[in-house]
Amino acid sequence: MSSFNEFGLTGPVIQSINNMGFEEATPIQEKAIPIGLSGKDLIGQAHTGTGKTAAFGIPMVEFFDVEREQIQGVVITPTRELAIQVAEELNKIGQVKGIRTLPIYGGQDITRQIKALRNRPHIIVGTPGRLMDHMRRKTVRLNQVRMVVLDEADEMLNMGFIEDIETILTEVPEERQTLLFSATMPGPIQTLARRFMRSPEVIRIEGRQVTVPNTEQSYIEVEEKQKFDVFCRLLDIQSPDRSIVFGRTKRRVDELFEALNKRGYSAEALHGDLTQSKRDFVMRRFREGTVDILVATDVAARGLDISDVTHIYNFDIPQDPEGYVHRIGRTGRAGKAGKAITFVTPREIHHLKVIENMTRGKIARKPIPTIKEAIEWQQRLAVDKLLLAVENGDTGNYKGLAEGLLEEIDAVTLLAAALKVLTKESDRTPVILTEERPLRARQNKNEIAGQKERGYIRGGSGNKGAERGGGYKGKSRFGNRTF
Repeated sequence: MSSFNEFGLTGPVIQSINNMGFEEATPIQEKAIPIGLSGKDLIGQAHTGTGKTAAFGIPMVEFFDVEREQIQGVVITPTRELAIQVAEELNKIGQVKGIRTLPIYGGQDITRQIKALRNRPHIIVGTPGRLMDHMRRKTVRLNQVRMVVLDEADEMLNMGFIEDIETILTEVPEERQTLLFSATMPGPIQTLARRFMRSPEVIRIEGRQVTVPNTEQSYIEVEEKQKFDVFCRLLDIQSPDRSIVFGRTKRRVDELFEALNKRGYSAEALHGDLTQSKRDFVMRRFREGTVDILVATDVAARGLDISDVTHIYNFDIPQDPEGYVHRIGRTGRAGKAGKAITFVTPREIHHLKVIENMTRGKIARKPIPTIKEAIEWQQRLAVDKLLLAVENGDTGNYKGLAEGLLEEIDAVTLLAAALKVLTKESDRTPVILTEERPLRARQNKNEIAGQKERGYIRGGSGNKGAERGGGYKGKSRFGNRTF
């Protein structure tokens, strides 16, 4: 990997990078920064967490003139959370030089944003809808923009923002530099690039494998009615430090959140019906570690940049391969190992194979964990807690009490009682979740006939009530593949 000193950056930018604690460039930064500094257009296939904000932010700050108090750069993001996070990092990169970045997004009072725009930021980071609103009001003028960045372009496609992006790009001077970043490259994104970019350089960080290499992927085939009990056993066995659980619908997320808390787990819910203040509260508790399980829909989790997520649980299999890539990209980041476990009902096995084929990765099958295994793991954790306390020497204030107890009770019985108290017992509190209909990948007639013959297909229909307006029907936005 390269040192940032090798890019020929000016002193103020190097100083900001050093202040941020950056030492070596990540692979996306190593490839993208020289292209960005050359003035060429760029398509970068990379996931959140690979360091792509600095990959486009460093060239922006390096190029922009602090004396020109006009909007010189625009970053378009799919969500308000990502807009805020990107703006924060760009402000850190531009701090020493004096390059100012302002996030603008829906859900915040627009008059407050208009007031902030009077401070003449050099870079705007915005969601498409709110950016267009400011353009209509003439509170944002893009006629001096030198660089445009489309961040998480496939997510913006998925959320229906492509027409808005096209409108915005037509208002930006043609003599500009355009950088596009996307975890996947579906057909409509490629079309967008051909229309609005000039001979872009293309970089792909993860080769043919489009999923996260540091993430151990597996699935468990389980009936819908068994999912929650199996999930609780997994939590008891794996004891994740920080995990995100994905549900297909808002109703599913709310029910999962309530069920987990009923059984004594520490969880919060995140979906599109929450107010911004409630979302901020939930995310603060999760980031601070007050709760260690976040239950979320795909829409709510877009743009979240949370470090140290150790486990991803797909309680419901995602609607499409792109969704799978984005979900599991929340773990296994910054070189750390992560785990992604997907629950698949028997009728969704074909859908899993479609995901495997498109992501070009093998998802290993795992057996359903037993109640006995869950109890044994909790017992091991209890033993580890005791041994750690001994190792740390945290027993001084308790030795006298222990000696007194040992005069009345034998050591084995007393230690067994201590382990029993420390061991989390399996909670069997009854929980009933509303069943979600299984997803079904649309196949050609020969595939369907073959599966009927083998007894795999017995009717059923796609899921209804998904957060973005129901299950996929007809053609997918992701090319000719249908779900």
